[in-house]
Amino acid sequence: MNEWPQRWRCEDADLAPGAAIVATFKLFLLDLLRRKTSKTTFNRDRDNLWQVGGELIRRRYEDPQLKRLAIDDLIQQLIEEDGGPLIWPRVSEAEQNAIDTTCRKLYRFLNQSTPAEPVKSTHKFR
Repeated sequence: MNEWPQRWRCEDADLAPGAAIVATFKLFLLDLLRRKTSKTTFNRDRDNLWQVGGELIRRRYEDPQLKRLAIDDLIQQLIEEDGGPLIWPRVSEAEQNAIDTTCRKLYRFLNQSTPAEPVKSTHKFR
């Protein structure tokens, strides 16, 4: 995951926002581990986050109003209760549905009323 910002970037200025997106995603993935999510589900959610993060950077790059938002605000604006952003270039309906499922989980995690217990993990994120 540490390489994601480099791979998502449109320009060097995207590296810091990309790192901030990864930091948020890591907290979510650590919460999934804490909940003992199956390895298959965890890997699917991680892979979906890869696409979502790239889409967040792309949208930010193309929309000056989104570029002015703090990363937390950008995530809150594009990750909604009923799913995430449409991925471009367009993915299949099944892939978009899987991404939306991950985004609904991320939305619930970001909007939970009580913070989760800190997680100590030796899990390697790739």
